[in-house]
Amino acid sequence: MGTLWFGGTIYTMCNENDKAEAVYVEEGMIKDIGSEEHLRKVYGETISENVDLQNAVMFPGFVDSHIHLIGLGEKLLTMDLSSKTTSDDIKTTLQEYVKSYNSGDWIIAEGWNENNLKDKKIFNRYELDEISPNNPMVLKRICHHAAIVNSKALQLAGITAESTDPKGGVIVRNDKGEPTGYLLDKAVDLVTKAIPAVTTEYLNKALATSIDHCFSLGLVGAHTEDLNYYNSFSQTYETFLHVINGQSKKFRANLLVHHEVIDDMIQRELNDSSNEEFIKFGAMKIFADGALGGRTALLSEPYHDQSSTAGIAIHTQDELKELVKKARVYNMPVAIHVIGDLAFEYAISAIEAYPPPKGERDRLIHAQILRKELIDRAKHLSVILDIQPTFVMSDFPWVIDRLGEDRMQYSYAWRTLIDEGFHCAGGSDAPIESANPLLGIYAAIMRKSPSDKHEGYYQNEKLTPFEAVCLYTRGSAYAVKMEQTHGKITPGFVADFTILDRDILQIDPEDIPLTNVVMTVVDNNIVYKSDTD
Repeated sequence: MGTLWFGGTIYTMCNENDKAEAVYVEEGMIKDIGSEEHLRKVYGETISENVDLQNAVMFPGFVDSHIHLIGLGEKLLTMDLSSKTTSDDIKTTLQEYVKSYNSGDWIIAEGWNENNLKDKKIFNRYELDEISPNNPMVLKRICHHAAIVNSKALQLAGITAESTDPKGGVIVRNDKGEPTGYLLDKAVDLVTKAIPAVTTEYLNKALATSIDHCFSLGLVGAHTEDLNYYNSFSQTYETFLHVINGQSKKFRANLLVHHEVIDDMIQRELNDSSNEEFIKFGAMKIFADGALGGRTALLSEPYHDQSSTAGIAIHTQDELKELVKKARVYNMPVAIHVIGDLAFEYAISAIEAYPPPKGERDRLIHAQILRKELIDRAKHLSVILDIQPTFVMSDFPWVIDRLGEDRMQYSYAWRTLIDEGFHCAGGSDAPIESANPLLGIYAAIMRKSPSDKHEGYYQNEKLTPFEAVCLYTRGSAYAVKMEQTHGKITPGFVADFTILDRDILQIDPEDIPLTNVVMTVVDNNIVYKSDTD
Protein backbone atom coordinates (compact mmCIF):
# COMPACT_ATOMS: atom_id res chain seq x y z
CA MET A 1 0.00 0.00 0.00
CA GLY A 2 1.16 3.53 -0.69
CA THR A 3 0.78 7.26 -0.15
CA LEU A 4 -0.16 9.92 -2.68
CA TRP A 5 1.15 13.45 -2.09
CA PHE A 6 -0.63 16.13 -4.10
CA GLY A 7 -2.27 19.54 -3.99
CA GLY A 8 0.75 21.82 -3.92
CA THR A 9 3.89 22.86 -5.78
CA ILE A 10 6.42 20.02 -5.88
CA TYR A 11 9.98 20.79 -6.95
CA THR A 12 11.91 17.68 -7.96
CA MET A 13 15.28 19.55 -7.94
CA CYS A 14 16.37 17.33 -10.84
CA ASN A 15 16.76 20.45 -12.96
CA GLU A 16 15.88 24.09 -12.38
CA ASN A 17 12.09 24.64 -12.45
CA ASP A 18 11.32 20.91 -12.77
CA LYS A 19 8.03 20.23 -11.01
CA ALA A 20 5.66 17.34 -10.44
CA GLU A 21 1.96 17.58 -9.74
CA ALA A 22 1.91 14.54 -7.45
CA VAL A 23 4.20 11.94 -5.88
CA TYR A 24 3.38 8.30 -5.15
CA VAL A 25 5.32 6.57 -2.36
CA GLU A 26 5.56 2.93 -1.29
CA GLU A 27 7.57 1.61 1.69
CA GLY A 28 9.39 4.88 2.19
CA MET A 29 10.56 5.16 -1.41
CA ILE A 30 9.27 7.29 -4.26
CA LYS A 31 7.76 4.93 -6.82
CA ASP A 32 6.41 7.45 -9.33
CA ILE A 33 5.76 11.13 -10.02
CA GLY A 34 3.42 12.80 -12.46
CA SER A 35 -0.03 14.24 -12.68
CA GLU A 36 -2.48 13.45 -9.89
CA GLU A 37 -4.92 12.03 -12.43
CA HIS A 38 -2.31 9.71 -13.93
CA LEU A 39 -1.03 8.41 -10.58
CA ARG A 40 -4.55 7.76 -9.32
CA LYS A 41 -5.35 5.90 -12.50
CA VAL A 42 -2.23 3.70 -12.31
CA TYR A 43 -2.01 3.17 -8.54
CA GLY A 44 -5.57 3.74 -7.39
CA GLU A 45 -5.99 0.25 -5.94
CA THR A 46 -2.85 0.56 -3.79
CA ILE A 47 -3.21 4.15 -2.58
CA SER A 48 -4.05 3.79 1.12
CA GLU A 49 -3.22 7.34 2.22
CA ASN A 50 -3.79 10.70 0.59
CA VAL A 51 -1.86 13.78 1.72
CA ASP A 52 -3.19 17.08 0.39
CA LEU A 53 -0.44 19.71 0.55
CA GLN A 54 -3.07 22.46 0.59
CA ASN A 55 -1.03 24.71 -1.71
CA ALA A 56 2.20 24.28 0.26
CA VAL A 57 5.55 23.85 -1.51
CA MET A 58 7.43 20.54 -1.33
CA PHE A 59 11.18 20.07 -1.76
CA PRO A 60 13.45 17.07 -1.27
CA GLY A 61 14.29 16.88 2.43
CA PHE A 62 16.86 19.46 3.51
CA VAL A 63 20.05 17.99 5.01
CA ASP A 64 22.67 19.98 6.93
CA SER A 65 26.09 18.92 5.67
CA HIS A 66 28.02 20.07 8.74
CA ILE A 67 26.61 20.22 12.23
CA HIS A 68 27.33 19.07 15.78
CA LEU A 69 24.03 17.55 16.84
CA ILE A 70 24.74 16.90 20.50
CA GLY A 71 26.44 20.28 20.81
CA LEU A 72 23.33 21.90 19.34
CA GLY A 73 21.22 20.11 21.93
CA GLU A 74 23.52 21.35 24.67
CA LYS A 75 23.16 24.91 23.43
CA LEU A 76 19.38 24.56 23.47
CA LEU A 77 19.53 23.24 27.04
CA THR A 78 22.06 25.68 28.51
CA MET A 79 22.76 29.42 28.71
CA ASP A 80 23.18 30.94 25.26
CA LEU A 81 25.03 34.28 25.11
CA SER A 82 25.02 34.68 21.33
CA SER A 83 22.31 37.37 21.32
CA LYS A 84 24.07 39.61 23.85
CA THR A 85 25.30 42.95 22.51
CA THR A 86 26.92 44.48 25.61
CA SER A 87 29.40 43.14 28.12
CA ASP A 88 27.20 44.46 30.94
CA ASP A 89 24.33 42.34 29.65
CA ILE A 90 26.57 39.25 29.66
CA LYS A 91 27.70 40.01 33.20
CA THR A 92 24.15 40.50 34.49
CA THR A 93 22.92 37.37 32.74
CA LEU A 94 25.72 35.25 34.19
CA GLN A 95 25.19 36.62 37.70
CA GLU A 96 21.58 35.42 37.57
CA TYR A 97 22.56 32.12 35.96
CA VAL A 98 25.04 31.31 38.74
CA LYS A 99 22.25 31.50 41.33
CA SER A 100 20.65 28.33 39.94
CA TYR A 101 23.73 26.19 40.67
CA ASN A 102 25.03 24.55 43.80
CA SER A 103 28.45 25.54 45.11
CA GLY A 104 31.17 23.62 43.28
CA ASP A 105 29.08 22.75 40.20
CA TRP A 106 30.63 23.49 36.83
CA ILE A 107 28.90 26.40 35.10
CA ILE A 108 29.06 26.37 31.31
CA ALA A 109 27.65 28.97 28.94
CA GLU A 110 27.93 29.29 25.18
CA GLY A 111 27.98 31.70 22.30
CA TRP A 112 29.74 34.91 23.38
CA ASN A 113 31.17 36.91 20.51
CA GLU A 114 33.20 40.02 21.24
CA ASN A 115 32.56 41.27 17.71
CA ASN A 116 28.90 41.70 18.62
CA LEU A 117 29.69 43.71 21.75
CA LYS A 118 29.85 47.46 21.57
CA ASP A 119 33.11 47.55 23.57
CA LYS A 120 34.56 44.36 21.95
CA LYS A 121 35.29 43.12 25.45
CA ILE A 122 36.88 39.75 26.20
CA PHE A 123 36.42 38.95 29.91
CA ASN A 124 39.33 37.66 32.00
CA ARG A 125 39.53 35.10 34.78
CA TYR A 126 39.35 37.67 37.57
CA GLU A 127 36.14 39.19 36.24
CA LEU A 128 34.63 35.72 36.05
CA ASP A 129 35.88 35.06 39.61
CA GLU A 130 33.71 37.96 40.78
CA ILE A 131 30.70 36.55 38.94
CA SER A 132 31.30 32.95 39.99
CA PRO A 133 33.43 32.85 43.16
CA ASN A 134 32.39 29.35 44.25
CA ASN A 135 32.05 27.51 40.95
CA PRO A 136 34.37 26.70 38.05
CA MET A 137 33.06 28.61 35.02
CA VAL A 138 33.61 28.08 31.29
CA LEU A 139 32.33 30.48 28.65
CA LYS A 140 32.67 28.95 25.18
CA ARG A 141 33.17 31.43 22.37
CA ILE A 142 30.65 31.17 19.54
CA CYS A 143 33.23 29.47 17.29
CA HIS A 144 34.05 26.79 19.92
CA HIS A 145 37.72 27.41 19.13
CA ALA A 146 38.21 29.59 22.21
CA ALA A 147 36.91 29.88 25.76
CA ILE A 148 37.22 32.07 28.82
CA VAL A 149 37.45 30.35 32.20
CA ASN A 150 37.76 31.51 35.80
CA SER A 151 40.48 30.70 38.32
CA LYS A 152 38.71 27.65 39.75
CA ALA A 153 38.47 26.12 36.30
CA LEU A 154 42.16 26.83 35.65
CA GLN A 155 43.05 25.27 39.00
CA LEU A 156 41.05 22.11 38.34
CA ALA A 157 42.65 21.83 34.91
CA GLY A 158 46.13 22.26 36.40
CA ILE A 159 46.89 25.37 34.34
CA THR A 160 49.39 27.70 36.01
CA ALA A 161 51.92 30.33 34.98
CA GLU A 162 54.43 27.50 34.55
CA SER A 163 52.19 25.55 32.14
CA THR A 164 53.41 25.36 28.56
CA ASP A 165 51.13 25.88 25.60
CA PRO A 166 49.74 22.58 24.30
CA LYS A 167 50.47 21.68 20.71
CA GLY A 168 47.91 23.43 18.52
CA GLY A 169 46.73 25.76 21.28
CA VAL A 170 47.55 28.91 23.21
CA ILE A 171 47.18 29.80 26.89
CA VAL A 172 46.83 33.58 26.64
CA ARG A 173 48.88 35.36 29.33
CA ASN A 174 49.20 38.86 30.76
CA ASP A 175 52.42 40.85 30.86
CA LYS A 176 53.44 38.97 34.01
CA GLY A 177 53.15 35.61 32.28
CA GLU A 178 50.02 34.62 34.21
CA PRO A 179 47.11 32.94 32.39
CA THR A 180 44.29 35.42 31.76
CA GLY A 181 41.70 32.66 31.48
CA TYR A 182 41.46 33.09 27.69
CA LEU A 183 42.26 29.78 25.97
CA LEU A 184 42.60 29.14 22.24
CA ASP A 185 41.95 25.91 20.35
CA LYS A 186 43.70 22.87 21.90
CA ALA A 187 44.27 24.80 25.12
CA VAL A 188 40.50 24.69 25.65
CA ASP A 189 40.77 20.89 25.83
CA LEU A 190 42.86 21.20 28.99
CA VAL A 191 39.79 22.51 30.79
CA THR A 192 37.11 20.44 29.10
CA LYS A 193 38.96 17.28 30.14
CA ALA A 194 38.61 18.37 33.77
CA ILE A 195 34.82 18.68 33.52
CA PRO A 196 33.03 15.64 35.04
CA ALA A 197 31.76 13.08 32.55
CA VAL A 198 28.22 13.60 31.30
CA THR A 199 25.55 10.98 31.95
CA THR A 200 23.82 8.76 29.45
CA GLU A 201 20.54 10.48 30.27
CA TYR A 202 22.10 13.88 29.53
CA LEU A 203 23.40 12.74 26.13
CA ASN A 204 20.07 11.19 25.19
CA LYS A 205 18.22 14.36 26.13
CA ALA A 206 20.66 16.62 24.29
CA LEU A 207 20.51 14.58 21.08
CA ALA A 208 16.72 14.17 21.15
CA THR A 209 16.26 17.89 21.80
CA SER A 210 18.56 18.71 18.92
CA ILE A 211 16.82 16.43 16.43
CA ASP A 212 13.37 17.69 17.37
CA HIS A 213 14.67 21.22 16.80
CA CYS A 214 16.04 20.16 13.40
CA PHE A 215 12.67 18.69 12.45
CA SER A 216 10.99 22.02 13.23
CA LEU A 217 13.45 23.70 10.83
CA GLY A 218 12.67 21.32 7.98
CA LEU A 219 15.82 19.21 8.32
CA VAL A 220 15.45 15.48 7.62
CA GLY A 221 19.08 14.69 8.33
CA ALA A 222 22.58 15.98 9.01
CA HIS A 223 26.23 15.12 8.68
CA THR A 224 27.41 15.48 12.25
CA GLU A 225 30.65 15.31 14.23
CA ASP A 226 30.20 14.39 17.89
CA LEU A 227 32.03 11.13 18.56
CA ASN A 228 35.15 12.50 20.29
CA TYR A 229 33.69 14.80 22.92
CA TYR A 230 31.41 12.93 25.29
CA ASN A 231 33.13 10.39 27.54
CA SER A 232 33.92 7.83 24.83
CA PHE A 233 33.28 6.87 21.25
CA SER A 234 31.14 3.93 22.33
CA GLN A 235 28.90 5.87 24.68
CA THR A 236 28.30 8.62 22.12
CA TYR A 237 27.62 6.14 19.33
CA GLU A 238 25.21 4.22 21.55
CA THR A 239 23.40 7.52 22.15
CA PHE A 240 22.74 7.82 18.43
CA LEU A 241 21.52 4.23 18.22
CA HIS A 242 19.23 4.77 21.20
CA VAL A 243 17.71 8.07 20.09
CA ILE A 244 17.52 7.48 16.32
CA ASN A 245 15.92 4.07 16.72
CA GLY A 246 14.05 4.02 13.41
CA GLN A 247 10.73 3.72 15.20
CA SER A 248 9.90 6.62 17.51
CA LYS A 249 12.49 8.83 15.83
CA LYS A 250 13.76 8.70 12.25
CA PHE A 251 16.54 11.04 11.18
CA ARG A 252 19.30 10.59 8.57
CA ALA A 253 22.57 10.91 10.48
CA ASN A 254 25.94 10.63 8.77
CA LEU A 255 28.57 10.44 11.50
CA LEU A 256 32.00 11.92 10.85
CA VAL A 257 34.60 10.12 12.95
CA HIS A 258 37.30 12.26 14.59
CA HIS A 259 40.78 10.87 13.95
CA GLU A 260 41.38 10.47 17.69
CA VAL A 261 38.62 7.84 17.93
CA ILE A 262 38.94 6.23 14.52
CA ASP A 263 40.67 3.21 16.04
CA ASP A 264 37.74 2.76 18.43
CA MET A 265 35.39 2.57 15.46
CA ILE A 266 37.59 0.09 13.62
CA GLN A 267 38.01 -2.10 16.71
CA ARG A 268 34.26 -2.41 16.95
CA GLU A 269 34.27 -3.51 13.33
CA LEU A 270 31.61 -0.98 12.48
CA ASN A 271 30.96 -0.06 8.89
CA ASP A 272 28.12 1.09 6.69
CA SER A 273 26.75 -2.40 6.09
CA SER A 274 26.33 -3.07 9.82
CA ASN A 275 24.74 0.25 10.75
CA GLU A 276 21.13 1.03 11.32
CA GLU A 277 19.21 2.34 8.29
CA PHE A 278 19.27 5.93 9.54
CA ILE A 279 22.83 6.02 10.89
CA LYS A 280 25.87 5.82 8.63
CA PHE A 281 29.54 6.39 9.29
CA GLY A 282 31.18 9.03 7.14
CA ALA A 283 34.68 10.38 6.66
CA MET A 284 37.52 10.64 9.16
CA LYS A 285 37.44 14.17 10.61
CA ILE A 286 40.64 16.19 11.01
CA PHE A 287 41.11 19.77 12.20
CA ALA A 288 43.83 21.61 10.28
CA ASP A 289 43.36 25.00 11.97
CA GLY A 290 41.12 27.08 14.19
CA ALA A 291 38.73 29.95 13.50
CA LEU A 292 38.81 33.58 12.42
CA GLY A 293 37.15 34.95 15.54
CA GLY A 294 40.06 34.08 17.80
CA ARG A 295 42.61 34.57 14.99
CA THR A 296 43.51 30.88 15.05
CA ALA A 297 42.57 30.15 11.43
CA LEU A 298 45.89 29.43 9.70
CA LEU A 299 46.80 32.06 7.12
CA SER A 300 49.73 32.25 4.72
CA GLU A 301 50.28 35.89 5.78
CA PRO A 302 49.71 37.58 9.17
CA TYR A 303 46.32 38.92 10.15
CA HIS A 304 45.66 42.42 8.85
CA ASP A 305 44.47 43.63 12.25
CA GLN A 306 47.12 41.82 14.33
CA SER A 307 50.38 41.35 12.48
CA SER A 308 51.95 39.35 15.32
CA THR A 309 50.06 36.19 14.38
CA ALA A 310 49.08 34.20 11.30
CA GLY A 311 46.97 31.67 13.20
CA ILE A 312 47.54 28.16 14.53
CA ALA A 313 48.35 24.91 12.75
CA ILE A 314 46.68 22.10 14.67
CA HIS A 315 49.05 19.70 12.88
CA THR A 316 52.25 20.22 10.94
CA GLN A 317 52.17 19.49 7.22
CA ASP A 318 53.88 16.14 7.78
CA GLU A 319 51.53 15.22 10.64
CA LEU A 320 48.50 16.04 8.52
CA LYS A 321 49.82 13.83 5.73
CA GLU A 322 50.25 10.98 8.19
CA LEU A 323 46.66 11.34 9.37
CA VAL A 324 45.37 11.28 5.80
CA LYS A 325 47.57 8.25 5.16
CA LYS A 326 45.99 6.53 8.17
CA ALA A 327 42.52 7.13 6.76
CA ARG A 328 43.61 5.49 3.52
CA VAL A 329 44.85 2.44 5.43
CA TYR A 330 41.25 2.11 6.66
CA ASN A 331 39.97 2.76 3.12
CA MET A 332 38.26 5.95 4.30
CA PRO A 333 37.82 9.46 2.93
CA VAL A 334 38.76 12.45 5.08
CA ALA A 335 36.83 15.55 6.11
CA ILE A 336 39.28 18.31 6.98
CA HIS A 337 38.37 21.53 8.78
CA VAL A 338 40.14 24.30 6.84
CA ILE A 339 39.30 27.96 7.30
CA GLY A 340 42.58 29.74 6.50
CA ASP A 341 44.31 29.52 3.14
CA LEU A 342 47.46 27.92 4.54
CA ALA A 343 45.35 25.24 6.25
CA PHE A 344 43.64 24.63 2.90
CA GLU A 345 47.06 24.34 1.27
CA TYR A 346 48.19 21.82 3.89
CA ALA A 347 45.04 19.80 3.31
CA ILE A 348 45.23 19.59 -0.46
CA SER A 349 48.94 18.77 -0.27
CA ALA A 350 48.09 15.85 2.03
CA ILE A 351 45.32 14.66 -0.29
CA GLU A 352 47.63 14.96 -3.30
CA ALA A 353 50.15 12.79 -1.48
CA TYR A 354 47.52 10.26 -0.43
CA PRO A 355 44.49 10.39 -2.75
CA PRO A 356 41.18 8.89 -1.63
CA PRO A 357 40.29 5.29 -2.49
CA LYS A 358 38.68 4.85 -5.90
CA GLY A 359 35.11 6.07 -5.82
CA GLU A 360 35.50 7.95 -2.52
CA ARG A 361 35.25 11.70 -2.05
CA ASP A 362 37.09 13.78 0.50
CA ARG A 363 35.56 16.94 1.86
CA LEU A 364 37.13 20.23 2.83
CA ILE A 365 34.99 21.88 5.48
CA HIS A 366 34.51 25.68 5.44
CA ALA A 367 37.09 26.57 2.73
CA GLN A 368 36.60 30.24 3.59
CA ILE A 369 39.93 31.88 2.77
CA LEU A 370 41.48 30.75 -0.51
CA ARG A 371 43.91 31.81 -3.21
CA LYS A 372 43.49 31.34 -6.96
CA GLU A 373 46.33 28.84 -7.22
CA LEU A 374 44.79 26.73 -4.46
CA ILE A 375 41.45 26.68 -6.26
CA ASP A 376 43.23 25.55 -9.44
CA ARG A 377 44.95 22.71 -7.57
CA ALA A 378 41.92 21.56 -5.61
CA LYS A 379 39.53 21.33 -8.56
CA HIS A 380 41.57 18.43 -9.92
CA LEU A 381 41.02 16.43 -6.72
CA SER A 382 38.08 14.28 -5.68
CA VAL A 383 36.87 16.75 -3.07
CA ILE A 384 33.60 18.31 -2.01
CA LEU A 385 33.59 21.77 -0.48
CA ASP A 386 31.41 21.84 2.62
CA ILE A 387 30.41 25.50 2.94
CA GLN A 388 28.46 27.45 5.57
CA PRO A 389 26.65 30.38 3.93
CA THR A 390 25.49 31.86 7.25
CA PHE A 391 29.11 32.68 8.06
CA VAL A 392 28.60 35.68 5.77
CA MET A 393 25.91 36.89 8.16
CA SER A 394 28.02 36.52 11.29
CA ASP A 395 31.51 37.36 10.03
CA PHE A 396 30.87 40.51 8.04
CA PRO A 397 31.82 43.30 8.19
CA TRP A 398 34.50 42.70 10.86
CA VAL A 399 36.22 39.96 8.85
CA ILE A 400 37.24 42.49 6.19
CA ASP A 401 39.44 44.29 8.70
CA ARG A 402 40.71 40.99 10.08
CA LEU A 403 41.87 39.78 6.68
CA GLY A 404 42.40 42.98 4.74
CA GLU A 405 40.66 43.90 1.49
CA ASP A 406 43.29 42.22 -0.70
CA ARG A 407 42.40 38.75 0.60
CA MET A 408 38.65 39.12 0.11
CA GLN A 409 38.56 38.28 -3.61
CA TYR A 410 38.80 34.56 -2.91
CA SER A 411 37.18 34.56 0.52
CA TYR A 412 33.63 33.27 1.05
CA ALA A 413 33.70 32.90 -2.74
CA TRP A 414 30.79 30.50 -3.23
CA ARG A 415 29.91 31.68 -6.76
CA THR A 416 33.52 31.37 -7.90
CA LEU A 417 33.82 27.87 -6.49
CA ILE A 418 30.65 26.61 -8.17
CA ASP A 419 31.65 28.22 -11.47
CA GLU A 420 35.02 26.45 -11.18
CA GLY A 421 33.15 23.14 -11.10
CA PHE A 422 33.29 22.25 -7.40
CA HIS A 423 30.50 20.23 -5.84
CA CYS A 424 29.39 22.17 -2.76
CA ALA A 425 27.24 21.07 0.15
CA GLY A 426 25.50 23.41 2.58
CA GLY A 427 25.83 23.25 6.34
CA SER A 428 25.37 25.47 9.36
CA ASP A 429 28.11 24.39 11.79
CA ALA A 430 25.42 24.62 14.49
CA PRO A 431 25.64 25.29 17.38
CA ILE A 432 28.16 27.85 16.09
CA GLU A 433 25.42 29.29 13.86
CA SER A 434 21.67 28.78 13.59
CA ALA A 435 20.73 25.36 12.21
CA ASN A 436 17.92 26.94 10.16
CA PRO A 437 18.56 25.98 6.50
CA LEU A 438 16.32 28.81 5.31
CA LEU A 439 18.81 31.28 6.78
CA GLY A 440 21.61 29.46 4.98
CA ILE A 441 19.70 29.61 1.71
CA TYR A 442 18.98 33.30 2.25
CA ALA A 443 22.64 34.05 3.05
CA ALA A 444 23.86 32.19 -0.05
CA ILE A 445 21.52 34.29 -2.21
CA MET A 446 21.77 37.68 -0.50
CA ARG A 447 25.17 37.57 1.27
CA LYS A 448 24.01 39.59 4.25
CA SER A 449 21.84 39.42 7.36
CA PRO A 450 18.09 39.98 6.97
CA SER A 451 18.41 43.16 9.02
CA ASP A 452 21.12 44.67 6.81
CA LYS A 453 19.95 47.58 4.66
CA HIS A 454 22.35 47.08 1.76
CA GLU A 455 22.58 44.81 -1.28
CA GLY A 456 25.00 42.30 0.20
CA TYR A 457 28.73 41.79 0.67
CA TYR A 458 30.66 41.05 -2.53
CA GLN A 459 27.54 40.65 -4.62
CA ASN A 460 29.39 38.93 -7.47
CA GLU A 461 29.55 35.84 -5.25
CA LYS A 462 25.77 35.49 -4.82
CA LEU A 463 24.11 32.18 -5.72
CA THR A 464 20.75 31.77 -7.44
CA PRO A 465 17.82 30.45 -5.37
CA PHE A 466 18.02 27.10 -7.17
CA GLU A 467 21.77 26.79 -6.48
CA ALA A 468 21.24 27.72 -2.83
CA VAL A 469 18.57 25.05 -2.32
CA CYS A 470 20.79 22.53 -4.12
CA LEU A 471 23.39 22.98 -1.38
CA TYR A 472 21.02 21.45 1.18
CA THR A 473 19.53 18.78 -1.10
CA ARG A 474 21.64 17.49 -3.98
CA GLY A 475 24.86 18.87 -2.51
CA SER A 476 24.51 17.15 0.86
CA ALA A 477 23.60 13.89 -0.88
CA TYR A 478 26.61 14.08 -3.19
CA ALA A 479 28.95 14.70 -0.26
CA VAL A 480 28.19 11.22 1.10
CA LYS A 481 27.81 9.37 -2.23
CA MET A 482 24.04 9.14 -1.91
CA GLU A 483 23.13 11.21 -4.96
CA GLN A 484 21.40 8.20 -6.54
CA THR A 485 18.84 7.90 -3.74
CA HIS A 486 18.73 11.23 -1.88
CA GLY A 487 18.37 14.92 -2.68
CA LYS A 488 15.72 14.77 -5.42
CA ILE A 489 12.05 13.91 -5.78
CA THR A 490 12.09 11.26 -8.45
CA PRO A 491 11.44 7.48 -8.67
CA GLY A 492 13.89 5.36 -6.70
CA PHE A 493 14.68 8.10 -4.16
CA VAL A 494 13.80 8.18 -0.47
CA ALA A 495 10.53 9.81 0.54
CA ASP A 496 12.12 12.58 2.60
CA PHE A 497 10.44 15.96 2.11
CA THR A 498 10.66 19.52 3.41
CA ILE A 499 7.33 21.29 2.95
CA LEU A 500 7.13 25.09 3.21
CA ASP A 501 4.37 27.69 3.17
CA ARG A 502 6.13 29.80 0.52
CA ASP A 503 7.85 29.13 -2.77
CA ILE A 504 11.41 30.12 -1.91
CA LEU A 505 12.49 29.72 -5.54
CA GLN A 506 10.04 32.39 -6.72
CA ILE A 507 9.42 34.87 -3.90
CA ASP A 508 11.48 37.94 -3.10
CA PRO A 509 14.56 36.48 -1.33
CA GLU A 510 14.03 38.99 1.47
CA ASP A 511 10.94 36.96 2.40
CA ILE A 512 12.79 33.64 2.70
CA PRO A 513 13.59 34.13 6.43
CA LEU A 514 9.85 34.70 6.99
CA THR A 515 8.99 31.34 5.43
CA ASN A 516 7.54 28.67 7.72
CA VAL A 517 7.97 24.92 7.73
CA VAL A 518 4.61 23.23 7.23
CA MET A 519 5.81 19.63 7.48
CA THR A 520 9.02 17.65 7.71
CA VAL A 521 8.83 14.11 6.34
CA VAL A 522 11.36 11.29 6.81
CA ASP A 523 10.84 7.86 5.27
CA ASN A 524 7.29 8.96 4.35
CA ASN A 525 6.58 9.65 8.04
CA ILE A 526 5.51 13.13 9.11
CA VAL A 527 8.01 13.88 11.89
CA TYR A 528 7.02 17.53 12.27
CA LYS A 529 3.80 19.37 11.44
CA SER A 530 3.16 23.04 12.05
CA ASP A 531 0.29 23.77 14.41
CA THR A 532 -0.69 26.86 12.43
CA ASP A 533 -2.21 25.14 9.42
